[in-house]
Amino acid sequence: MVGRAWREGQLPLTWNPIGGSTGLHGASDAITVNFHGVRGSTPCHGEEIMGYGGNTSCVSLDIPGGRPILFDLGTGLRYFGAAHPADEPFRGTCLLTHLHWDHIQGLPFFKPLLHPDADVTVYAPEQEGDLTVAEVFADTIKPPLFPIHFSMFPGDVGFADVANEEFSIGDGVDVMSRLVPHVGNTLGFRVTWQGRSVAYLSDHQMPADGSFDVTPGVLELCADADLVIHDAQYTPEEFVVKSDWGHCTPEFAVYVAARAGAKRLALFHHDPMHHDDMLDLIAEQARRCGDDLGVDVFAARERHSVLV
Repeated sequence: MVGRAWREGQLPLTWNPIGGSTGLHGASDAITVNFHGVRGSTPCHGEEIMGYGGNTSCVSLDIPGGRPILFDLGTGLRYFGAAHPADEPFRGTCLLTHLHWDHIQGLPFFKPLLHPDADVTVYAPEQEGDLTVAEVFADTIKPPLFPIHFSMFPGDVGFADVANEEFSIGDGVDVMSRLVPHVGNTLGFRVTWQGRSVAYLSDHQMPADGSFDVTPGVLELCADADLVIHDAQYTPEEFVVKSDWGHCTPEFAVYVAARAGAKRLALFHHDPMHHDDMLDLIAEQARRCGDDLGVDVFAARERHSVLV
């Protein structure tokens, strides 16, 4: 394999609990973006984080008439898989940004892989050296790190190593992948269907000196996107002491979206130490910044959806 604020005539931002009655209007001609895990680094739990959720990165796209598309395989994947009918084989695609634990931990707990006819294709970044992505997974999900070897799951998982490429994953569904700054080879993705576009950059290292330089690949991914889902893990104060840890501030995320002409921005990859009240404050400050720059900003919440 290959490697804005709401305006009249556009679908408004609509929050809905996943698994309940959505009441979404226009879904037959829209992409439904579902947030299953929005945390970075490690899953967390507790009453203080229940509003935004504690599972790590996993987002699904429902496109009318198409197979499911996943961004990342964090612990939120388990909940996505648990809702899939056990007697129906899962067939879909994952666009995996990178191989850090918080982005792959959900895969061995993805219940649909227990069906022998399950078929998942994972597009992931080319690795440094001679190892393929498939070899990395085979060398990770095995004893003594995991009770069984990855090859023992009944379902089929295929891997495609990609870098800066464009490819299709279904009828009319186009994908752009670009390498983005992080720790280790990392991709951002853009999915486009019928003129609607979602960009996903879960982990993005802003310049360590605190400047707002943006790489050309990042701007390509986000250019005029309807929705950008973007890393916003550290406050400016936290970034001072974690400037080379691979992430960025909400202010940088807003700047990226505004400079690229994106309409909406979802703050993502929340730090596990950020409780609900803190994230509410971060989101409100970013929303005000977005208002000044013409971008509609919100903080992603687990078990909620938005239409594009």
